[in-house]
Amino acid sequence: MFTKQQVQIISEHISEKIISINPVSGGDIANSYLVTTDSNPVFLKTHHNFKLLEAEKIGLESILKSNTIKTPEILGFSNLESITFLALEWIDSKTPNSKDFSKLGKQLAKLHQQTNNSFGFESNNFIGSLHQSNVLKANWNEFYIEERLIPQMQLAHQKGLLNQSEIPDEDNMKSICNTYFKNVKPSLLHGDLWSGNYLISDSGIPYLIDPSVYYGHSEIDIAISKLFGGFGPEFYSEYHKIIPKDKFTEECIELYQLYYFLVHLNLFGSSYYPSVKNTLNTYFKL
Repeated sequence: MFTKQQVQIISEHISEKIISINPVSGGDIANSYLVTTDSNPVFLKTHHNFKLLEAEKIGLESILKSNTIKTPEILGFSNLESITFLALEWIDSKTPNSKDFSKLGKQLAKLHQQTNNSFGFESNNFIGSLHQSNVLKANWNEFYIEERLIPQMQLAHQKGLLNQSEIPDEDNMKSICNTYFKNVKPSLLHGDLWSGNYLISDSGIPYLIDPSVYYGHSEIDIAISKLFGGFGPEFYSEYHKIIPKDKFTEECIELYQLYYFLVHLNLFGSSYYPSVKNTLNTYFKL
């Protein structure tokens, strides 16, 4: 699994003597391991793509710097010959209760209050294993269409998952989305906030993991949180006390879920086609 030299490199980075390294479940993209040491356990991720784990590291650091919600401490990051590793603090987690969901909602809203002059981010990153462009733009409508929807639609077409006739005209998309995207300010986003990307520690502290950060509309994170469940009603009620819904919140959520349906279409195949097609028909009348 790991050579003696690789174990030595990991040990030096985390400043711990390693007793064992064992595989654990922890994601579809990277390999995940529990590193047992003389003192504290460590969560280790490895991947052949240096840029993918580097982007995760940058995302975790950006959220941590906001001083709004915790992320696991980064203990080490380096190349191991042909692979890259990211070592993180191990978080013993529990099933959330209503109080935990309230705290998570409040802290996410505070994260979303962190703003920027432009939409996008200082560097590109990934959504799952797919490239995610974060070219800075002053206009949210342009950013969402040009850097989110169009690249995923083009990829789906290249994969034979969408016909060219099913892809709306860019100007049409911008015109329709402009109806709903009103007074959007750049918010620091997690970017991939489904239920597998947060933890509640045994002591009740929320942690965000596996981010795909950028500055965008705060309702992006709310949109994906509603796709697959896993967030209690207290999460939303506490969140909206700080960042209230507006006139077009429900429409925006459906339009933002389109991006994640497209991502899942490209990652996992045609089972997500009906969801993509339904949203395209609802808003762009294809």
